[in-house]
Amino acid sequence: METAEIRRRWLTFFEAKGHTVVPSAPLIHEDPTLLFVNAGMVPFKPYFSGQETAPYDRATSVQKCVRTGDIDEVGKTSRHGTFFQMNGNFSFGDYFKREAITFAWQLLTTSQPEGGYGLDPERLWATVYEDDDEAEQLWLEITSIPAGRIVRRGKADNYWHMGVPGPGGPCSEIFYDRGEEYGVDGGPAVDEDRFMEIWNLVFMQYELSAVRSKTDFDVAGPLPAQSVDTGMGLERMASILQGVDNMYEIDEVYPVLEKAAEMTGRDYGTQSGQTAGDSHPDDVHLRVVADHVRSSLMLIGDGVTPGNEGRGYVLRRMLRRAVRAMRLLGYDEPALPHLMPVSMERMSASYPELRTGFDRIAQIAYAEEQAFRRTLVSGTTILDTAVSKTKQAGGDTLAGAQAFALHDTYGFPIDLTLEMAAEHGLKVDRDGFVRLMDEQRQRAKADARAKKGGHANTEVWKDLRSLGATDWRAYEELTTTGSIVGLVRDGARVEELEPGQTGEVVLDRTSFYAESGGQVADGGVIVVDGARLVVRDVQRPVKGLVVHSVEVADGPVRVGDEASAEVDPQWRIDACQAHSGTHVVHAALRQVLGPSALQSGSYNKPGYLRLDFAWNQGLSADTRAEIEHVANLAVRDDLPVAADWMTLPEARDRGALALFGETYGEQVRVVEIGGEWSRELCGGTHVRHSSQIGALTLTGESSVGSGVRRLEAFVGMNALAHLATERALVAELSSIIKAPAADLPERVGELVARLREVEKELDKVRREQVVASAGSLTDAAREVAGVTFVGRHIAGGAPDDLRQMVTDTRARLGEERPSVVALTGDGPGKPVIVVATNEAARAKGVKAGALVRVAAQVLGGGGGGKDDLAQGGGQDAAKVEDALSAVERELGA
Repeated sequence: METAEIRRRWLTFFEAKGHTVVPSAPLIHEDPTLLFVNAGMVPFKPYFSGQETAPYDRATSVQKCVRTGDIDEVGKTSRHGTFFQMNGNFSFGDYFKREAITFAWQLLTTSQPEGGYGLDPERLWATVYEDDDEAEQLWLEITSIPAGRIVRRGKADNYWHMGVPGPGGPCSEIFYDRGEEYGVDGGPAVDEDRFMEIWNLVFMQYELSAVRSKTDFDVAGPLPAQSVDTGMGLERMASILQGVDNMYEIDEVYPVLEKAAEMTGRDYGTQSGQTAGDSHPDDVHLRVVADHVRSSLMLIGDGVTPGNEGRGYVLRRMLRRAVRAMRLLGYDEPALPHLMPVSMERMSASYPELRTGFDRIAQIAYAEEQAFRRTLVSGTTILDTAVSKTKQAGGDTLAGAQAFALHDTYGFPIDLTLEMAAEHGLKVDRDGFVRLMDEQRQRAKADARAKKGGHANTEVWKDLRSLGATDWRAYEELTTTGSIVGLVRDGARVEELEPGQTGEVVLDRTSFYAESGGQVADGGVIVVDGARLVVRDVQRPVKGLVVHSVEVADGPVRVGDEASAEVDPQWRIDACQAHSGTHVVHAALRQVLGPSALQSGSYNKPGYLRLDFAWNQGLSADTRAEIEHVANLAVRDDLPVAADWMTLPEARDRGALALFGETYGEQVRVVEIGGEWSRELCGGTHVRHSSQIGALTLTGESSVGSGVRRLEAFVGMNALAHLATERALVAELSSIIKAPAADLPERVGELVARLREVEKELDKVRREQVVASAGSLTDAAREVAGVTFVGRHIAGGAPDDLRQMVTDTRARLGEERPSVVALTGDGPGKPVIVVATNEAARAKGVKAGALVRVAAQVLGGGGGGKDDLAQGGGQDAAKVEDALSAVERELGA
């Protein structure tokens, strides 16, 4: 049974049981404690925590998930995968343990012709929490599983919570016995390779008041309403129903593995055991490729782009691990253009948007591979230098700090460092590397704990949200009247804010736009009888609650006061111009470059916008001018701007573009400019006609990552001010050069060419003067420990000049006696030293590279080179004479 069919049967079964089918949320979620959605229940957390009321009593979904904590275990076991899909059925105060167990048993054991999965009941085991007598009795009553196959386990295995105070409860897991060829008998407590967990039923029935760890928490009491959260691993079920050994061999993953094996000439599976844990290294590498290509496809599809931190770093690491694995398998050419389309073909059966957006996905992925290939070249150069220095110092081990810097700064994999160091006969301080990696992980964990702490601090907002959602009127009004329902200062609720204080204000009704979707919050004031509050920011710390950050200009202000929320009308107009301008630029961009130039992020504030989009090369001046021209034509044509609410499937059917990284609810807002000309999902504020955007001028275009470019622009009065500034600058240049504006490019070009010629002539004269002084250097030669030594500082001496002078002087001194020439110069703003030795000096053991390192230390820098000629430099120009003295002392030592 194909994975897409397993997915379909799941949704069909639970829809027939009265569950609302909820589409998968994007992998990027608004939860501040998560990089990615990592469990099927994440989109439903506000309902389970009581933050919001669920719009349905029962729901079911197949949720896209990514877990990165075990990324290094991918390919080594049958259970670890980065991207996976979680089938879930949920009850929000409706059914509980009996129905959850009944549904699970029916779907698992009903025959395939009748719409079930057709699993053999004799192969199923169940686990329950150690003191959950009720769950055990229900398994015995409802199913044919005997008592001997129902196992009690402790908190570590069979108790679930979110890691923060909130709902939790015991869980009951279902395991499938894959047979004796996969391990020893005895149930899941003995071997979880043979006995594979396929479904977890969580019974949320308690309120946890404190959570210190997975197994250490306080139970405050029962929840007002008992709920159910279940999760079945789609890939695990597919491996069972397709009769394969692990998730890497199912129909959605194996084609990529098979293609990689074909490209590398490897024969997958012939040298491995039955379980993934008993695998040949080649098979592990092939599984890494298959998993990471699919995971990267899904992440880019949901709007993630490669970067150096957060989500972008996870994506970058996976793409590079896939490329690295192919290299270890002997494939050195670009691999992703062959592998990514294979994954798309398999995954698009369940996620058709991958096919329509594949041009954008491919651009980003292939650009990252090309960037990594360049990194391998530059990293190899850096590694070679580190190896050389280690050998020159007489060492046999590359420092852990150097290996870590290659990994952390340059993206150079540690296994590649180990491999290449071994080729040079060196070991790597693996313990030092691991220690630095552990320190980095601890910093990351501390950051995660800080985020989780920040999440915990939202309790004050949850309390205020329990009083009711904010009546939000930003689309309809600029001024609203209402009352103050809450005041917060320094994270705690207060009854009053005094003049000069800052804090947060929650109103029962507001017209202020809260920052979201790339649009900054409105500016304005909140006016209370006898008080005036300047609004500095507006946010939504929890869904449904609008919070105003304010500075009290006049006061005091108290909870319960009647208040008028007054948005600055000019601020709102300018913000609307910028947001509508962003849509116009996006549409113009796609018209000029094609549909693959999709927006991947945006930011707009009054008078200014920036837009990030998928593209793997810079735009020419002509292309930028064309985009600007198309955008301003849309402004001139006075296109109508309209917004409408509809379901997400309806919006997709109408061709509306979704902003990557945004989370959308059941109802979405579609903003159209000129009908089909621009149609996007958007929650921002907009003008009513495109002409109200005013002037629009592009001010910059740059790279912000592999396969991602950024356009910036001014709109409205800011655009006019920018153009006026440029016009004044052109007029000033025309006056200085005494040429009409139209002739400026040619005249400036001529001036620059003439200036370069003059600079060349001056440089030539300077060089001639410097080199001419070389003839007198031999007069300064003196004897130092049997070596003829010339040491001199050359004012204005650049590195190239010094190299020519030391070699010329060395030649003048001849080869009869050992001789050393050391010259210092000014360099490009920093002191530089060049040393040359003749053959007689080298025969005596005097080496230029060693002398340069001694001098460079005095200068506060470094250097090196060959035995006959070496160069170094530093930071302290005042110590050039000291550096020459150090060379002389070294000769005399």
